[in-house]
Amino acid sequence: MPAAPAASVAPSPLRRRFRAAAFLACATALCLAATGCKKPKYDTSTPDLAIDAMARMVKDGRPELLPTMVDIEARDITFPDGVTEASAIEDVKRKTGDMLAQLWRVSKKLKTWFPADVDGELAKGGSWATRTGFGDVFTAVLSDPFGWLDANRSRLKVDDLGDGTAAFSVDGKPVLGGTLSMRETKDGWRIAVPVELIRTSGYFPDTREEWAVLAYMMIAVENALGDFEGELDTGKFRNLSAAGERAGRMIAESAAAQAIIFTMMQQKDGPAKGGSLEMKVGGAQINIGGTGNVERDMGQAGDIMRRQAEQ
Repeated sequence: MPAAPAASVAPSPLRRRFRAAAFLACATALCLAATGCKKPKYDTSTPDLAIDAMARMVKDGRPELLPTMVDIEARDITFPDGVTEASAIEDVKRKTGDMLAQLWRVSKKLKTWFPADVDGELAKGGSWATRTGFGDVFTAVLSDPFGWLDANRSRLKVDDLGDGTAAFSVDGKPVLGGTLSMRETKDGWRIAVPVELIRTSGYFPDTREEWAVLAYMMIAVENALGDFEGELDTGKFRNLSAAGERAGRMIAESAAAQAIIFTMMQQKDGPAKGGSLEMKVGGAQINIGGTGNVERDMGQAGDIMRRQAEQ
């Protein structure tokens, strides 16, 4: 007699989990082997290729990588808490990248919600810097926050000077009077921030607290954009203009305290003699100038921001 067919046995929950895990591992391996799943690499071996790489980062939906294309020379110093200036700079760049990624997501959603309005905004041309009116400026920024480079790439030239630096020009004219340049680093060509020039102007971070305030400012803008995205998802805005007005006010309100504190730190003085300035930093209330020691008050505010930025 032919053997009876073997009874089918349902796989145990443990075996199902094992199979699922194995399948996931295989899928992950295949994904990593495919170009689309790899972290994209960009050729920055020449000044022109570096600029092209920045444009491709945006097209690839990776605007968080843009800050990596900026080189800020750090002093060889260590702050009292053990953090080096180089680490503080990298922290600000990471926070800036996170903020740019959130800005990119918001701009894509606005295009989905108000396609005709965004197209009309882009058809106006020009730069957001030429706009007037609070809402108009933010509407222009949110409609196409990274479009300038792509739209003006043919006008932008980078001349390799042969000494490890390169000069920018737009329509044959130096950018920012020739102060904006590129330099060759171990990682490729990067935009060079004229640190010494800015430092002499009195508006460049010098202390750990000042770098912390900048990092927290990026977090505040990112959070404001995230809150705005939540409101956008509810469909509460009737058009792009209303959305831009709301986003602008949310961003301004979130970053205002950090901007004022940073400016006061840079000025090395506080409110008018005998006065004080109440500020809300995260969940804490700070009275700048109220203790009679403005520098200590601003340092306390910077410390609070730094701790929040590091959470």
